[in-house]
Amino acid sequence: MQINFKEAADFLRENDCYHILTHASPDGDTIGSGFGLCAILRKMGKKANVYCADELPRRYDFIYEGYEPMDFELKTVVAVDVADPKLLGKSFAHYADKVALCIDHHISNTGYAKRTLVEPDAAAACQVIFKLMSSQKLVECDENIAKCLYTGIATDTGCFKFDSCGPETHFAAAELMKFDIGAGKINRRMFDQKSRARIAVEQHVLGSMEYYFDERCSVAAVSLDDMHKTGLPADEFEGIAGLTTVLETVEVGVFIRQKEEHKFKASLRSTGDIDVSAICSKFGGGGHVKAAGCTFETSIEDAKTQIVKAVGEALGEKA
Repeated sequence: MQINFKEAADFLRENDCYHILTHASPDGDTIGSGFGLCAILRKMGKKANVYCADELPRRYDFIYEGYEPMDFELKTVVAVDVADPKLLGKSFAHYADKVALCIDHHISNTGYAKRTLVEPDAAAACQVIFKLMSSQKLVECDENIAKCLYTGIATDTGCFKFDSCGPETHFAAAELMKFDIGAGKINRRMFDQKSRARIAVEQHVLGSMEYYFDERCSVAAVSLDDMHKTGLPADEFEGIAGLTTVLETVEVGVFIRQKEEHKFKASLRSTGDIDVSAICSKFGGGGHVKAAGCTFETSIEDAKTQIVKAVGEALGEKA
């Protein structure tokens, strides 16, 4: 059931003992949303913890440093930035039909939660949470909350350069920057600073890029064997899909990464008018018009063949 901001605020005020679920392969928006909402709920006098099926990337440690889990009996499950329960990961799959509230910004949200607060025009789930907090006066924002929400907005907009970034996004960021969060430092850490391992990942991806349809589509793929041979760490692949669109002619970039045996995740990025969410929906996935994903249980070559064919159809080409 789709609900409005007042109904979501009333729900949060009336309930307690929250498990806040983020999606597997966590990014800045789901991490910022999870810990931002947790801080808001705790400031409201509620008990809340954050959970993720995968280990949180070290580059976000400034968000969750000082976080201590609370001891309580679970009563309420909330999901943030999770468009489909499949994204929760295997270890949290049992929560699929227990989510009482989902706060999200994906147009492809499946409506699996009992209550869903979705703003498809919002650039990030953190933007939705900021609006919920401020418009409904849940709590007064503070430095900790602002740091979480700003990071999610900045990362999900590519440092405010994506088309999804509108006036409300800039307004939210401006309000959050009124606190001493070190926005410049956050942006440098998110977008400019790279570990040696991250540089190695980028070199490998750029070096393995393949191009189709007169270089209108690019595809990079990384298998578990590639990672084993090169020593590339799994936690350095977040956001790597953006590299697939660096060539000026590319309209759709595809990054395929093996997650486990016979299971691959494809992340698609669009630089023009191609709706990659529509492409991914053909394979049970979804997301946004300009950024979406889906999974395949097959071989890496078959996954590549299927996705290239679908992209070609969207481009009016033949694979």
